[in-house]
Amino acid sequence: MINLKNVSKIYPPNIHSLNDISLRIEPGEFVSIVGASGAGKTTLAKLLIAEERPSRGTIEIGGWDITRIRRREVPLLRRQIGTVFQDFKLLPKKTVYENVAFALEVAGQPGKRIRDIVPQVLRIVGLEDKDRRYPQQLSGGEAQRVVIARSLVHRPKVLLADEPTGNLDALNTQDIIDLLQKINEIGTTVVLVTHNREVVNALRKRVIALADGKVVSDHKHGKYQLG
Repeated sequence: MINLKNVSKIYPPNIHSLNDISLRIEPGEFVSIVGASGAGKTTLAKLLIAEERPSRGTIEIGGWDITRIRRREVPLLRRQIGTVFQDFKLLPKKTVYENVAFALEVAGQPGKRIRDIVPQVLRIVGLEDKDRRYPQQLSGGEAQRVVIARSLVHRPKVLLADEPTGNLDALNTQDIIDLLQKINEIGTTVVLVTHNREVVNALRKRVIALADGKVVSDHKHGKYQLG
């Protein structure tokens, strides 16, 4: 599903954000990527959605080598990888329904398909009764659920969640993690980038730890530990 071979990312003048990373994530896995600030977690996330390109090495997603992906191919890649970030980035003047529908509209999907899909994903995230509310009328946890719903509209093979609970309290954090596990259980590969030790330890899923741009540990049923 996701295969990184000897991947390095070097920023000018000579800053090694990632240094010869090799790892493989299989279809249907739930993987947590952990590490201290500056370890390379965010750079790795950016490489997976082609926001950045590797300086060396290859990245394959679903058998597709995205190392030298063309600009016009990036939207296609991002329909295969749903993304959830700490910053909700919801459109304030659009309702919950309209925010989710917008992701389909910009992809040129017909109206009938949009009317079919949006209610489905809102049911998955438990917001079917709040489809007419605006972002400012939602709690932080609800807003993040809208983001997750939006990320699911193209039925992605992978869901990349970069610090999705960073702005949430403990109760809402658990709700979002439970939702990510639910999405994983229906077959979507989940890659969770986080510094939240409690979340990672409770999951008991695969944990890949980064330090100084390198993989320092990789455990199938791991805990948050750097090394």
